Amino acid sequence: MDSDLDIARAANLRPIQEVADKLGLAHSDLILQGPSVAKISWDRMKNASDSKQGFLILVTSVNPTPFGEGKTVTTIGLNQGLNRRGYNATCVIREPSMGPVFGIKGGAAGGGYSQVLPMEEINLHFTGDLHAVTMAHNLCSAMLDNHLHRANKLDFDLNRILWPRVIDMNDRSLREVTIGLGGKANGLVRTDRFDITAASEVMAILVLSKDYEDLRSRLGRIAVGVSNSGSIITAEDLGCAGAMALLLRNALLPNLVQTLEGDPAFIHGGPFANIAHGNSSIIADSLALSCADYVVTEAGFGADMGAEKALQIKAQASGKVPDCIVLNVTVRSMKLHGNGFSTGGGKRPPKEELESENVEATREGAASNLRRHVRNLAQTKIPVVVSINRFSTDTDDEIAAIRDEAISAGARDVVLFEGHANGGIGGSLLADAVVEACAAHDSAGRPYEPIVDPGLPADQTILRVATNVYGAHTVDFSSEAHKTLELLRNWGLDKLPVCMAKTQYSFSHEPSELGSPTGFTLPIRELRLNSGAGFIVAICGSMMTMPGLPIRPAAMDMDMDDDGRLTGVFS
Repeated sequence: MDSDLDIARAANLRPIQEVADKLGLAHSDLILQGPSVAKISWDRMKNASDSKQGFLILVTSVNPTPFGEGKTVTTIGLNQGLNRRGYNATCVIREPSMGPVFGIKGGAAGGGYSQVLPMEEINLHFTGDLHAVTMAHNLCSAMLDNHLHRANKLDFDLNRILWPRVIDMNDRSLREVTIGLGGKANGLVRTDRFDITAASEVMAILVLSKDYEDLRSRLGRIAVGVSNSGSIITAEDLGCAGAMALLLRNALLPNLVQTLEGDPAFIHGGPFANIAHGNSSIIADSLALSCADYVVTEAGFGADMGAEKALQIKAQASGKVPDCIVLNVTVRSMKLHGNGFSTGGGKRPPKEELESENVEATREGAASNLRRHVRNLAQTKIPVVVSINRFSTDTDDEIAAIRDEAISAGARDVVLFEGHANGGIGGSLLADAVVEACAAHDSAGRPYEPIVDPGLPADQTILRVATNVYGAHTVDFSSEAHKTLELLRNWGLDKLPVCMAKTQYSFSHEPSELGSPTGFTLPIRELRLNSGAGFIVAICGSMMTMPGLPIRPAAMDMDMDDDGRLTGVFS
């Protein structure tokens, strides 16, 4: 099979105006970013009709493994499958961060014959939305330190500065830095940190904002520090919220592209799910739902991360709960969670181990990891369809083992997905199952029971997620986290939703704990207030909000030829 890059380059891209026609978008609604990419104009966004609302399908996954489970491929392939079945459908996915692109992941535009195009541009800067987030965030940082340098009239407590800096790259050396060195003219000497842009509160605000007014209001509510009297100091107090909003003016507009088969797709926002809330924007979903009968969106990493946050944070902010959940799984991921590889969970096993039949390990992994994900999702009353992303070496007995465990755990249906090799045709069975699940959910009155009731105090929300979703026995708050809890109570902000920052590789806080660990104590190292985004971030265990590069970064294999064409990348 050709490489992803070769397949993408061989595609015949349609003019973006033709793609927009499929959704009923006028050419005047488009702000062209080249022949194959467009932003949707604000006039079209603010005049979107609420009368038509399609079905929303959330694609999530089991805990990710070193092989990759193909969740984005499933999202795009399902969109193509729905269109091949004759439905008016689109998808909404997140924008790639430069950190993973040049680190390990190497791209986030799907793969094989289920890709979004133009793949090269999407993976490299795209329309600049993430850079706008970086600039808006760091403008606030610069104005904060300028304020401290010029007499600190807002009376910041220098030990309780809450606002870091960000950069859209994996760089562990920036996790803790000292700024202001070199003399008084260079500002106040203090300790600071960098997060990756995907973890910025500004990114969270961008994807949770419903319009410009909401964006501007949320930016103003950002807590940048605490005064010596114990009150919150905001970006509005600092005088930078308006300029931050201006920098995000174009970034708030969703981006329209196309799939390999010419179907419409939106790409907007890029928060990670292990350290942020992991979902694309509310505003893109809203537009898509007003234009299409079926909208497929994707939550980052496993269902314990992105899907939990889609239901507890994004759905609360948007008022829209998914009509169907697709849980993506592979035979090889279940072999890993069933202890079927000699290398354990940290390294890729030998090819012969990866491809040889191991029904026992597959069943053991499905009986633990898959079953817990299905049970967690099924308790919401939203129908769950398990999608087995099939590889050529998977056997019928291994697939049957996954099917049996998924159905017994509460899945509505289990189907094979072959979108990587066959595009929309390979996603047609999944499309059929999703259409039936949405119709059944609709006829039942669209029941929904949240995993966590809104309005619970933060410590109870964290305990509920830890015990009901992760399988923990209890939680352990550090002394610093306890102090922050008390401050949140004093400020009346302790009942905000909670965004858990935890490893994606395990239900627990330990990446090596495969399957479905139970009885552990989940350590809460730190709590961070994201008052503009409207949630509290709980840092679990040793989780970092600035990733590092691997031993051999993907960037080392990237180059360009004399014509400026990419080489050695996304292959």
